[in-house]
Amino acid sequence: MGKDGFKKLNKKEKKTEDLDDLKKEMDMDWHRISWEEVCTRLETNVETGLTQEKYEEIFAREGPNCLTPPKTTPEWIKFCKQLFGGFSTLLWIGAILCFFAYGIQSSKYVDPAEDNLYLGAVLTFVVVVTGIFAYYQEAKSAAIMDSFKKMVPQEATVVRGGETTIVNAELITLGDVIEVKGGDKLPADIRIVNCSGFKVDNSSLTGESEPQSRGSECTDDNPIETKNLAFFSTNAVEGAARAVVISCGDNTVMGRIASLASSLGSDQTPIAIEIEHFIHIVSGVAVFLGVSFFILAFILGYEPIEAVVFLIGIIVANVPEGLLATVTVSTSLKKLQSSP
Repeated sequence: MGKDGFKKLNKKEKKTEDLDDLKKEMDMDWHRISWEEVCTRLETNVETGLTQEKYEEIFAREGPNCLTPPKTTPEWIKFCKQLFGGFSTLLWIGAILCFFAYGIQSSKYVDPAEDNLYLGAVLTFVVVVTGIFAYYQEAKSAAIMDSFKKMVPQEATVVRGGETTIVNAELITLGDVIEVKGGDKLPADIRIVNCSGFKVDNSSLTGESEPQSRGSECTDDNPIETKNLAFFSTNAVEGAARAVVISCGDNTVMGRIASLASSLGSDQTPIAIEIEHFIHIVSGVAVFLGVSFFILAFILGYEPIEAVVFLIGIIVANVPEGLLATVTVSTSLKKLQSSP
């Protein structure tokens, strides 16, 4: 087995290990233990909530209730990847070879043909325009994803020291007693103390389309299925409930899934793999034909400079200049057609 095979195997093993770790982390018992043990672990009270001193102590230890943002790539690097990556590289090489061939002809002839100069300029224009267009599409998609951050709850109703207050959701910590009602987005993973007709929308977590009723009793050993737990970023559809925060930020179920997804990275799309494979084939064919005709030119008695220009012309002729623009426009139109 080659190095590539081992690399693929290692990636698969790493993904399996990460999934196993996530499953182990999901093996929680918050939904099974008694309220006395919950209050002991979290040092809280289901009626009056945390004291201010205990809240400050736990918050200093746990930090803000928010997801750690993944590492972002600088915009100029994204733009350069679109401008110089993938098939664009082959077109840039073709443009440079055209300018090089024109330079050779200019040094030899007084009035050289300007075909190569025009072709090089056209290739440069095509690569730059399609690169800008592809970057714009990527930036637009990223902006749509960023808009989902606005859906994260900004405020939450908290009971501390027996007093009910509205605070920023990022200031919630373990052991806080919160009150939620229909229309709220849950600010953390919670265990239900008591509720009235309380239902949540778990579609973002489990894919279930129907609202799921919630209660104070444990109904399943699986923490995702039991009715006395509800999870960060899910929506309260109707009813009202009082609950205790059992996990915050990156330690929530959704936070663990987000961390796992960002750590695994993203694989190439099928079309990206096909285009890369096509580039390798075209490059190989172009170089092979160019070198073959270069040698043939020498055999037929052409001068070295003419043979080099011939070599460059053959290589550039085998580069499909319109493919990059065609793929970019086609995929963009497909997105527009599939969007509602």
